[in-house]
Amino acid sequence: MESKSPFKSDILKGKVALLTGGGSGIGLEISRQFGKHGASIAIMGRRKSVLDSAVSYLQSFGIPAIGLQGDVRKQEDAKRVVELTVKQFGKLDILVNAAAGNFLVSPEDLSPNGFRTVLDIDSVGTFTMCHEALNYIKKGGPGRSSTSGGLILNISATLHYTASWYQIHVAAAKAAVDAVTRNLALEWGTDYDIRVNGIAPGPIGDTAGMRKLGPEEISNKSREYMPLYKLGEKYDIAMAALYLASDAGKYINGTIMPVDGGLWLSRPRHLPKDAVKELSRTVEKKSRNAPVGVPPSKL
Repeated sequence: MESKSPFKSDILKGKVALLTGGGSGIGLEISRQFGKHGASIAIMGRRKSVLDSAVSYLQSFGIPAIGLQGDVRKQEDAKRVVELTVKQFGKLDILVNAAAGNFLVSPEDLSPNGFRTVLDIDSVGTFTMCHEALNYIKKGGPGRSSTSGGLILNISATLHYTASWYQIHVAAAKAAVDAVTRNLALEWGTDYDIRVNGIAPGPIGDTAGMRKLGPEEISNKSREYMPLYKLGEKYDIAMAALYLASDAGKYINGTIMPVDGGLWLSRPRHLPKDAVKELSRTVEKKSRNAPVGVPPSKL
């Protein structure tokens, strides 16, 4: 059964959102929830068949939606897609950068070209979309008031908070995305009244990422030390995005919000819980019995 949104259905009424990677996975669910809460949706992707089925899906909920073919790595595509979105809907309020590339690989087996490709899609692609959207999303842009800018939301990850096996390319790319988010929040927040925030999802069920990166991870022993150990849902990411895109988040800028149940904090337990109790009693007893006083003089 579908989870019911805790937000009013009109919180994004009249808003126009453009989402890269909006035709599948997390991007599609954000598109759907933005649309169900009043926004008009443009999704950008490379594959026409994926875009067409995503647009039909969104329209089945009564959401005004268009699909625009393009590659975030190409500046001319980014420019054209942004312009077509504004031509279709009259303005641009929200840009969500959710396009990403990923695969498991050890560093010695990753070619520099493979490394570069992921950075081009995730990091350079994110900046390119922001760059091309600026004139429309800033205060005083077409269809906007002269006092309020829009929102940029970059979908990141938590891999680079520590380090991750077989994900050096993605960790590097997402670290760059987070840096872009913070720098634009500072500079474009100040100059153009644009809020720029990020969401860092944990493992989300029923996504291509999860199928590629961890199909069996749920059955291993790691559940013993992971907070709230369960997979997230695409819905969880979309609700975080809705919060940041709505007036509820109007004073939030430059924040990267991990939505992962606290997973990135997790570490293996060094001792079982009952052993800790026992040890703590022993240590306490020992410290109580130890003589307290001034250390003997060496003179």
